[in-house]
Amino acid sequence: MKTFSEFLQIRAAVLRKRGGPLKIESLQMEGPREDEVLVRVAASGICRTDIEFVDDWDESEAPVVLGHEGAGVVEAVGKKVKKIRAGDHVVLSCQSCGRCGPCRSGRPTACTRFWEANFGFARLDGSNALERSGVRGHFFGQSSFATHALATERNLVKVAADLPLEVLAPLGCGVQTGAGTVMNSLKVTAGSSIAIFGTGSVGLAAVMAARIVGADPVIAVDVKRKRLELALEFGATHNILNRRANIPSRIAKMTGGGVDYVLEITGSPEMYQVAVEILNPHGIVATFAGGSATGALPGGRKEISIIQGDAVPQRFIPELIKLYREGRFPFDRLVKFYDFAAINRAMADSRKGRTVKPVLRMK
Repeated sequence: MKTFSEFLQIRAAVLRKRGGPLKIESLQMEGPREDEVLVRVAASGICRTDIEFVDDWDESEAPVVLGHEGAGVVEAVGKKVKKIRAGDHVVLSCQSCGRCGPCRSGRPTACTRFWEANFGFARLDGSNALERSGVRGHFFGQSSFATHALATERNLVKVAADLPLEVLAPLGCGVQTGAGTVMNSLKVTAGSSIAIFGTGSVGLAAVMAARIVGADPVIAVDVKRKRLELALEFGATHNILNRRANIPSRIAKMTGGGVDYVLEITGSPEMYQVAVEILNPHGIVATFAGGSATGALPGGRKEISIIQGDAVPQRFIPELIKLYREGRFPFDRLVKFYDFAAINRAMADSRKGRTVKPVLRMK
């Protein structure tokens, strides 16, 4: 086992230019501190958030390593780590401080330092394990576009070793967010009506969750016909190909009115207005643009902003795995695998809608 003073040689996909491409480079990374866990990354999903950072990155900032849907095997742990051991199989999820009121009350996605912990590209004390290489890491407390990642017990979920890590990787963010929005944030009940605008990995996970809780109807809306076909297979009762369709009138015909819940995942202002228009009185629209505000809309309607589906990863990811084993949550059908060296092609395929959930194999 490596001592904590050592630096490790790792390979990582580094973002040095807005829009990419990412380049796989050899970097030196500090070994795990007393409260940290060193994970040999087996696979990492690519999320829309990763792609948005590539497209919008400020080139005046230091180069960074992205990736926040990692899964791998623990290689070393610090002496203050209690629940994770070397050899454990783990899924990496979002980071939190573990000390604030929300964290202590079991609400890590409401952490008062959530933005800093996940998007600060540093540990919470401001240090950076990749500093020697002139690169910043710690994205979502992991930076999993690499052969190795540093994490903490707070953003690790121990999983059974009999399931492929490359399949489990997307549970750390996108899949958790979609399913968690339905099951945790909105607490959708049987017989409730729901529309899901955008059927990428988040939206399709939400469709699966809506079927599990018994929502009816479940209406999927997208511009991609193949994704809508998948949505029907996963439990949507209706779909709308959003090109020139009059969405409000079509939903009114399907439901006799509006819907109780809308997940507006596209980020389009136009689609947000449609979402508000089709809500039943006292209905809720869930948005995914960041932040945690809750807002009131006319007619007792509400808007809530979603962070990670209000999930506690250590509890919710095992629930999703149980549903997957039972055949009720087949999220593995969303996945297409790519070699680590093909990371830029994987991102391009995701941008163009060719792949729902790209997953990188690090070997």
